[in-house]
Amino acid sequence: MLNEILVTSSSMPSKEEFFEEISELWDTHWLTNMGIKHKLLQEKLENYLEVPHVILYTNGHLALENAIAALNLPKGGEVITTPFTFASTTHAIVRNGLVPVFCDINDENYTMDVNKIEALITDQTVAIIPVHVYGSICDVEEIDRIARKYGLKVIYDAAHAFAVKYKGASVACFGDASMFSFHATKVFNTIEGGAVCFKNDSWVQLLNDQKNFGIHGPEEVAYVGGNAKMNEFQAAMGLCNIRHLDEEINKRKLIVEYYIKRLSGIDGIKLPSKQKDVESNYAYFPVVFDGYKYTRNEVFTRLAEKGIAARKYFYPLTNGFECYRNYPTAGTEKTPIAQHIALRVLTLPLYADLRLDDVDRICNIILE
Repeated sequence: MLNEILVTSSSMPSKEEFFEEISELWDTHWLTNMGIKHKLLQEKLENYLEVPHVILYTNGHLALENAIAALNLPKGGEVITTPFTFASTTHAIVRNGLVPVFCDINDENYTMDVNKIEALITDQTVAIIPVHVYGSICDVEEIDRIARKYGLKVIYDAAHAFAVKYKGASVACFGDASMFSFHATKVFNTIEGGAVCFKNDSWVQLLNDQKNFGIHGPEEVAYVGGNAKMNEFQAAMGLCNIRHLDEEINKRKLIVEYYIKRLSGIDGIKLPSKQKDVESNYAYFPVVFDGYKYTRNEVFTRLAEKGIAARKYFYPLTNGFECYRNYPTAGTEKTPIAQHIALRVLTLPLYADLRLDDVDRICNIILE
């Protein structure tokens, strides 16, 4: 019987390496509240991502919510963002009392179409929250120009872009802040987890206050904060995984190159293109079925029947969610390129330990 192939599989160290990393926790009994593993991972990530400050969180969503809150934007202000993203991005904006304004995407790498941003700016616009997609990055230079021209804040949802570089610089360096997800499905994971990366020194205390009840000491609470701390077991997994990260990315690269070899030059199949000056992390392999002999949904079903889990990612668009239907800026008809791609895109299985003969199996089903 053929093995089932999941759309992703979490990268993990050996049991022995992880057990060794967590063994001292049985000595200290310090399991959370920014212990030694947390502090060490924070330092390693600041070095790896080439940023002055990294604040760790229990998940990427709370990291993004807290980063937006740190901007102290006026309630009811408009935030230009993309509907071609996971629910978390839009939810984080709305849960901060802000109004999402949806900008369409380009049809090259499915990030925000920078040529359509300025037309959406009003006297109510306070920020831009673009999303790096599938490991491809936004036009950070043009977004920076627009933000400076109109005095807008920029936070990047970089959940898909850990370890990506642009012109030799870490993608974490752009905007006022970048949020990374360390969910189990990501290139780098801490089981669950996330981080906010930034340069502003004054944010360090603020973001720590937000994630730890605003506690400054045993008898002092200076800020109305919540609880979003990364625990020691999560941090320990991150310490293990970061040791093997470059190797993991190289394995992903070989798989992506093999997919491209098998599926390139086929009418109706659009493959991801390489971005100039970008060092990819090979996070996802999106394929757009546009005019192919089978629709995206038919390919999805055929793969599922053979025990292969692909993903309609991102579908549906967030501006089509039921919870946003009454928002004046919602409606998928306002973002036609995003809707076109959302109806046709399928991310194929991709993870470091995916075997090339399984890639052959996937491609053969698609091409049959």
